[in-house]
Amino acid sequence: MNIAIFVSGSGTNCENIIRYFQGSERFHVVLVVSNRADAYALERAKRLNVPSAVVPKAELQQPEIVLPLLQASQVDFIVLAGFLPMVPDYLIEAFPRRIVNIHPALLPKHGGKGMWGHHVHEAVKAAGDTETGITIHYVTPVCDGGEIIAQFRTALSPDDTPETIADKVHVLEMAHFPETLEALWTGE
Repeated sequence: MNIAIFVSGSGTNCENIIRYFQGSERFHVVLVVSNRADAYALERAKRLNVPSAVVPKAELQQPEIVLPLLQASQVDFIVLAGFLPMVPDYLIEAFPRRIVNIHPALLPKHGGKGMWGHHVHEAVKAAGDTETGITIHYVTPVCDGGEIIAQFRTALSPDDTPETIADKVHVLEMAHFPETLEALWTGE
């Protein structure tokens, strides 16, 4: 299976996934796509010898640009790892149930438009939640509304700040995202 990872930022999840599947005979990260030319994830991909492409948000809306790019790398599955733009409908139709996202909270709480990164952790803190976590889910045209594949939780204390909440969530991402993808793809 050939995998493309879509990113917008630093790319820690992207690098973790690439490293996890290095040497796999079944799963190959063949392309990293970013909507931002300055995303550090592109440098991570370069260091790990994974081809990358920059597709600005306006070009993301153009199937005649994106689909040939993915076809050239024979992409079978797309993983969103900190990718902020909404995935256009044509891409969801071209990859039905073959696009997954990771969200830094326990959906359906703290999801939807504008809920990414520190915004999510600030909302978790403001709500006084006693736990948070990550949600890995299928991508649909509804922002953060796709079927949940897996969730992993961590306890919170009243002393946690949005920054410490982010740290706890990051630990879950590093521990569980690649393994959950592998389980999804192998059916185990």
